[in-house]
Amino acid sequence: MPQIQLTPAQRKVHRAEAHHLDPVVMVGGDGLTPAVVRETDLALNAHGLIKVRVLSDDRAGREAIYQQLADQLNAAPIQHIGKLLVLWRPKPEVERERAEDEDRMPGPRDVKVLKFSKRGGQRPEVKTLRVLGNQRLTAGGKVKRAKPKPPTSVKKRSQT
Repeated sequence: MPQIQLTPAQRKVHRAEAHHLDPVVMVGGDGLTPAVVRETDLALNAHGLIKVRVLSDDRAGREAIYQQLADQLNAAPIQHIGKLLVLWRPKPEVERERAEDEDRMPGPRDVKVLKFSKRGGQRPEVKTLRVLGNQRLTAGGKVKRAKPKPPTSVKKRSQT
């Protein structure tokens, strides 16, 4: 896979973002092993922008590791300073595990309630009620609020 090409301005923004980061992956004396490549890939998926520390003293070897990681993982090489390498790859979209979570939304919601007339021939009355997070709607169409919890600690009971 080819590495991502960035403009110098984009590279500068990512360098600034990476300044405060700590190294997430360390490349030891064995060099670039499949386990290191896998951990780097997982870190890029989780964080997007990472620092890699290479413990080798060979500058040419570090440069080769830098280019090889960028090529294998389809990442953009951002910076190589001393023994630190900075790589960036856009984070993948996270898939929702449960479909019902997509329908849930925090905050108040508007609910339509039908009130049927006691006389048979009339249309039902449609009311729109706003239900807050601490409220629920009963079967009769009334809004019930959650009751405040009574104090349970001994200290709070003695104060009241």
